[in-house]
Amino acid sequence: MKIILIIAVILAVIFIISQVYALKSQSGIEQYSFKVIKTYSDIEIRNYEASLFTSVKLTTNDYKKGSREGFSILGGYIFGGNEDNEQISMTSPVAMSLEDSMEVLFMVPKKFNKKSLPKPNASKIEFKEIPAKTVAAIAFGGWSDALKIEKYKEKLKVTLRNEGIIYTNRFYLLGYNPPFEVINRKNEIIVELENYNNK
Repeated sequence: MKIILIIAVILAVIFIISQVYALKSQSGIEQYSFKVIKTYSDIEIRNYEASLFTSVKLTTNDYKKGSREGFSILGGYIFGGNEDNEQISMTSPVAMSLEDSMEVLFMVPKKFNKKSLPKPNASKIEFKEIPAKTVAAIAFGGWSDALKIEKYKEKLKVTLRNEGIIYTNRFYLLGYNPPFEVINRKNEIIVELENYNNK
């Protein structure tokens, strides 16, 4: 019994240390910059600045499979899977399009441009310049899954319809935490807006 208690204490300490490390490591990560221009109930209207992304298009619409495959391909690139064997800093959040065929995107640190990025070893990876845009966003905690994504996507749509705000069919899931971070997990569903007028 005493041995079990000791093991439990050790595991608890390891868990706490890992979560503290995860929180600290997140604080220095470059973020996809935006400005909140209005809030309605549980959503924000945001202006995002133009940014460069690495992206990979997938043939699946299964969230678990798509996120795992997309993260593996793009993660391989930034962890040295390129012609220069160069490691590129992780940014946040990781974006995933919510369409029949998924696209996973990592924002590129601002010190790079299309010409200065090393060529990927994986031919599926593309460099994508996304222009400035206005979106609506709704946040939720915990781990993402298909049911949660659909639930908050629908909540976002209901609020937008109630406010008379016209939205496109371009929805994305944003994930802010590494897989090993268990507490304070943050996710968002965003959708691009059409001709939003900040009344």
